[in-house]
Amino acid sequence: MATKSKETQIAAYTASKGCDAKVRQYLNAALADNTLRAYRADLKHFVAWGGVIPATPARVAKYIAHHASSLASSTLSRRLIAIARAHTAQGFASPTKSPLVTATLQGVRRSRQRAIRRVAPLQKTDLLRMLKGLSGLQGMRDAALLLLGFASAMRRSEIVSLDVSDIEMTAQGMMIRLRRSKTDQEGNGREIVIPRVRGRHCPIRALETWLNAANVEDGALFRRVTQYGEVMPQRLSAQSVALIIKRCAAAAGLDSSLYSGHSLRAGFVTNAARCGASSVSICGQTGHQSDAMLQRYIRLSQRFSEHPLLKIW
Repeated sequence: MATKSKETQIAAYTASKGCDAKVRQYLNAALADNTLRAYRADLKHFVAWGGVIPATPARVAKYIAHHASSLASSTLSRRLIAIARAHTAQGFASPTKSPLVTATLQGVRRSRQRAIRRVAPLQKTDLLRMLKGLSGLQGMRDAALLLLGFASAMRRSEIVSLDVSDIEMTAQGMMIRLRRSKTDQEGNGREIVIPRVRGRHCPIRALETWLNAANVEDGALFRRVTQYGEVMPQRLSAQSVALIIKRCAAAAGLDSSLYSGHSLRAGFVTNAARCGASSVSICGQTGHQSDAMLQRYIRLSQRFSEHPLLKIW
């Protein structure tokens, strides 16, 4: 069985009876906002299905079996953590630890070998296709988001978290101060550099065009634009990044189901590796702490170009 993530281990401990109230308070603070939102959504899904708190082990096992064919086992595991937290928070014993529930989840894992879904990395040529036809304020915003997201190799949550004050423009390029990221929960931050490039698809030029046209001088960098072309003060959500990518991909004649918010980050890595950039320089842009995940992207991008058959034929 796969090793549990740090967030999962923390959440599991806070849900246990042995967790001191003061310890629970600080452990909850250690969990990322996205993790807490996910747990709230998980509990809402359980209740909408017909679950109640407190729930019997039989009811929880039935919930698992009902969604076994539609949800990944990792999602089911996280939902059990949310259910356990809801019980212990109200002083009830958690049904998720019962042999019936654990055996049901184990059976789901063994009986269904779901392949890991890998999103397609966005190739530069396809990115340029997606930029064609973008017009109006929404088009300017989308072009800036796509180009900046690709060039910075940031995660979608990081892209939408940016404020104007996080951006510093220079003659050579742009400096982004990323205040917090998935692997930097303490908020130490890091700097991401994007140089100016020639041509009309320069990420910096696209961002300047969007900010000037939208009259955005402070606050959220990427914001909602209404169907009437009105720029709203609310920042985009992380999910919006995926929706924009899919919409632009479909408009360009690409299969939108292959792409997600992660396609920009994965696309930068694969394109940079294919063009001969070193692993060190790519890690410097992506912020990867380990070279293992980076090498997986690189290997996938070189499956054909580095195939040994090409050395023979």
